[in-house]
Amino acid sequence: MLNDTILHAERELYLTLLALAQQQPSAYEWLTRLPTWLGDIKNKANYAHAPAYQASVARLPEITVNDVDLDNDVLTVAANLSDSERKQTMALLKQLMPWRKGPFQIGGQIGGRIGSDESAIKIDTEWHSDWKWQRVLPHLGNLKGRRVLDVGGGSGYHGWRMAGAGAETVIIIDPSCLFYHQFMAIRHFVGAADAHPSGRYRTHYIPVPLEALPEHSQLFDTVFSMGVLYHRQSPFEHLQQLKGQLVKGGELVLETLVIDGDANTVLVPHDRYAQMNNVYFLPSVDALIGWLEKAGFTEVRCVDVAVTSTAEQRKTEWMTYHSLADFLDPNDASKTIEGYPAPKRATLIAKK
Repeated sequence: MLNDTILHAERELYLTLLALAQQQPSAYEWLTRLPTWLGDIKNKANYAHAPAYQASVARLPEITVNDVDLDNDVLTVAANLSDSERKQTMALLKQLMPWRKGPFQIGGQIGGRIGSDESAIKIDTEWHSDWKWQRVLPHLGNLKGRRVLDVGGGSGYHGWRMAGAGAETVIIIDPSCLFYHQFMAIRHFVGAADAHPSGRYRTHYIPVPLEALPEHSQLFDTVFSMGVLYHRQSPFEHLQQLKGQLVKGGELVLETLVIDGDANTVLVPHDRYAQMNNVYFLPSVDALIGWLEKAGFTEVRCVDVAVTSTAEQRKTEWMTYHSLADFLDPNDASKTIEGYPAPKRATLIAKK
């Protein structure tokens, strides 16, 4: 028997935007575009694997969930899985590989670590996204009661954590067909655990890039852009698009690759950077502060700088392709395989 998880989640998204539009008319433009956005991601002509991904989500079993913890480093759906439920769920989730952002756990108990409960399914993702959240969370304004946009949210791990931190509404956007269906797989097991007292879901996913959104919507109290800016050919356009989604006085959380240097230092990789062919600009922290101020943001501050380690980003059972260790100079881990400085990420917070 097939489930209707995706249909129900998309209906919840529509109702959330409809309610929002009654308060903020700019949301009506989102409603107008929503059928196209949701239709395109399921179109085999656009995404050859879309039907297979949909089928994997639709075949996930209905299980008895004991509890859900969205505020745990390992996002956990506690349940007592039968052997057949575990095997079926494991096989279907593996069809949605590679899993890059997490970790997640389906089954077992709340509070367990990855590998501590053999009856549970542990999705040990390429990235320890919980480490990034631990670095960012202490510096955020209170998310309780806020509308949040998570740009380039991948599988949705950080979006779920935002809901766990009390956000009123979280909308995750990312154009990846795979990531959209990974989110829906987790949504299947989370169910209504993130719902308001009214029953409406708080966490939603729209499978589009930032530039597809209506400009100057000004709908969100907090906007996150983590791991996106260096992929943009026009970083200032990206900053303006982020700004346009914020309410006046809203908070931007920007996390991106940086290099050491002064306010005039920007690295433009000639070809690839850490084997990525879509990396365009890596500024210094001071240069990035200047970019944000030039884009019209205020109260700009850098709250964290961290070198990405091979413990934070690595190959796992759930992501079996090359990872960071393969992209660094084998004789000098302080450099990429191309000879550039190894990945270092900074988090900046600014106000509109």
